[in-house]
Amino acid sequence: MHHRQYTSVSRTDEIPMKTENGPRPNKYRYVRKEGSSNIMFRHVPEERLLFVTDIFTTLVEIRWRVMFLIFALSYILSWLFFGILFWVIALANGDIKDPNTEPCVFEVRSFTAAFLFSLETQTTIGYGFRGMSENCMHAIIIVTIQDVMSCFIDTFVIGIAVAKMASARKRAQTVGFSNRAVINLRNGYIYLSWRVGDFRRYHLVEGTATAQIVRSTMHATGRADVTYEDLVIQQKDIILATPTTIYHKIEPGSPLYSMTYADLKRADFELVVSFTYTDDSTGILHQTRTSYTPNEILWGQLFQEMIRVGRKSYRVDYNLFHRTEKIHVPLVSAKEFEEKKQLQLTRHSPRHSPSSSPRLPSQSPSQDHRDKYLKPPMVKVELVSDSQPIPSVAPSQSDNSQDQETLTQPNNQSSEEN
Repeated sequence: MHHRQYTSVSRTDEIPMKTENGPRPNKYRYVRKEGSSNIMFRHVPEERLLFVTDIFTTLVEIRWRVMFLIFALSYILSWLFFGILFWVIALANGDIKDPNTEPCVFEVRSFTAAFLFSLETQTTIGYGFRGMSENCMHAIIIVTIQDVMSCFIDTFVIGIAVAKMASARKRAQTVGFSNRAVINLRNGYIYLSWRVGDFRRYHLVEGTATAQIVRSTMHATGRADVTYEDLVIQQKDIILATPTTIYHKIEPGSPLYSMTYADLKRADFELVVSFTYTDDSTGILHQTRTSYTPNEILWGQLFQEMIRVGRKSYRVDYNLFHRTEKIHVPLVSAKEFEEKKQLQLTRHSPRHSPSSSPRLPSQSPSQDHRDKYLKPPMVKVELVSDSQPIPSVAPSQSDNSQDQETLTQPNNQSSEEN
């Protein structure tokens, strides 16, 4: 009996995908979901020199364990270096060979004592056993240099640690985007939208949202061409007091204007979105980013309302931040959708009234069914009491593998809720 063999993969592995046109080669993200770029630089001119020249930025960007190792070595090596100098001074002055001579440094008769004196001097411990004398001017000069170096190292270490803890990357992790973007109807037009929210409490940040369509073309020689197309965002300046949905109207001039549902499933691009803002507590400029592939853009989905209006305050349920629900959205492109609306307006215009022109034939039931898609969804805001718990919601329906037939079938319950 033949047994099939299976191999396990992780969620970060790149798996070849199959489309209607055949297998698609492995596709790597231009920007990862957490916001970091998936780019590797090679043959950068004077790369090592650049890291040394801008040593402050280099130490801020390295990992914590590497930074701790570098800082520990900076202290230990400085203690060892000046300890060797004090030991050499003791040897030259004869303090080690003749204990009866007047020493340059009291109680320094060996290398261990010289190292301990260097440590005590740089850390200002001062146990009281070892100290400088006035006999050796060169020993006094070495102690002065060590004190200045100690202040410089302390300032550098503290500055790097504070800058690393207040790094924009760490703050950007508290401002996040929804896992999926959606395409739905809003005010009679087709919109692309996604959510952004601040997961820290009692924060009010103000920033600007941007979005770009990134396309990469691979050539047979291995060369890749990357192109960028900006998306116009409605009200891109946002005061992020509560989670906010960012909208892009798919209109003439938009890269998605002629794209249908089937075209989206076969498309090869990446939607890179960002939110740049200033933290109100630190005043530091931050930026958080993420990206969406065509498989992560859900057609005919609407974000569930997560804000409840109480009698004294607004209540936000972050369990609904990533959740969506189905709505009726035509599977045609925004261009075809606008043409259908213009055709309907022409049919119902005064110049085509029954008194001036013969009556047009009645529409078929199938056409009446398609015309229902032109109605935008309605969202209700529920008024609840502050002491009343937030009602439970149905599980997320944001699976992007839902059938096309399901999107086109009317759902009375969804239309009543929306």
